[in-house]
Amino acid sequence: MSEADAPILDERVLSNLSSSVEDDRSFVVELIEAFLADGPDQLTAIDAARTEDDAEALVRPAHTLKSSSATVGALRLSSTARELEMVGRGGSLGQGIDEGIARLRADWQASVNALRAWVAGAGQ
Repeated sequence: MSEADAPILDERVLSNLSSSVEDDRSFVVELIEAFLADGPDQLTAIDAARTEDDAEALVRPAHTLKSSSATVGALRLSSTARELEMVGRGGSLGQGIDEGIARLRADWQASVNALRAWVAGAGQ
């Protein structure tokens, strides 16, 4: 599945996560809140890697964002972060990195909005 095909938020992931913790919604909300608090640090690190033209420095924050967003069901963001991680692992940022980061930021904002709506009760 390409990132364009992935849903912004797959609520089935949140439902499965909730089921795995005996339907403890407060735990899931805390996990989402931690994700929302940590994400900007990962975005900042990705921007710094781009500014420094440092492909290796791109890998860790992109990987972290990929994994954490998948955990909370932000699948499009996870897919975009994965693409950036692969760029970093390739050893050269190359052309298109700016577009990739712009797409990542758009996916981040869409994910934030969807997760906040879910936390506010739309996902109950």
